[in-house]
Amino acid sequence: MSDNTENLFDDEFLKKLEMLHIVSRKIAVGTMRAERRTKKIGSGIEFADHRSYSPGDDFRNLDWNIFMRTRKLFLRLFEEEEDLHVYLLVDCSHSMELGIDGNSKLRYARKLAATLAYIALANLDRVAIVPFNSRLTGRLPPSRGRGQIYKVFKFLEALEGGGQTSTREAFRNFVTQNPRRGVACVISDFYDPDGFEEGLNLLRYHKHDVIAMQIYDEAELNPALRGDLHLVDCETGELREVTITAALMKRYREAFFAFCDEIEDFCTKRRLLYFKAPVQEPFDELVLRVFRAGGFLK
Repeated sequence: MSDNTENLFDDEFLKKLEMLHIVSRKIAVGTMRAERRTKKIGSGIEFADHRSYSPGDDFRNLDWNIFMRTRKLFLRLFEEEEDLHVYLLVDCSHSMELGIDGNSKLRYARKLAATLAYIALANLDRVAIVPFNSRLTGRLPPSRGRGQIYKVFKFLEALEGGGQTSTREAFRNFVTQNPRRGVACVISDFYDPDGFEEGLNLLRYHKHDVIAMQIYDEAELNPALRGDLHLVDCETGELREVTITAALMKRYREAFFAFCDEIEDFCTKRRLLYFKAPVQEPFDELVLRVFRAGGFLK
């Protein structure tokens, strides 16, 4: 692997997980979480709607009050609870491997995914880990219960970076293979040459609740580069000759923040949660920001 995974999920990390779980439970109680589940029309106990009676329907669900008033048969429909599915889509493209002192964006993304998985598993949601670049590069199938966290750790520790990002192609495969809707948390730097919009829209159109987490390294904004250089795109291999000056670096930083604003604006207009997360920010502080924004705990 390109970055060091030793002690990725050490005792200190596990202590932070438990602390975050305790905080999540307090927040859940405060917002009357009520065993968060998705709902579908079925034979549960919470009334949802009526429909006309059809031969073969269960007579026990007939609404006799309506029959007495209208002399027509209507069936009562109820909401049935389902386990909530949480999908953690982790960008494993080559650009995610970049970082200094072994603290790559991919390493940070793995810790973030492990944290969110732990919270969801402890809350009895079903959690799947889905790594991607221009395609889906593997999958940890949905599992439930806090005891599954060690499978999550093992899976995340084995993730390797490589390839080019294409959220459009990867998420098209994802929605085909995962028809059950849920919370889709995208953990990525969003360096997609074809744009991030179509990929996120695919998730929206298939009724997923989308959380976009943009991972970046502050060192990317201040590279120690000067003079005439040949720069190679780490994903596409494209070569470009440039002369690095203070003015060019200023425009580069402005372009980066404009890119961040573009993602945030896209998400805000579509009521998607968006978080900009430098790897220098402790992962537990980021998760607390997510909680405070109403994300992941509903």
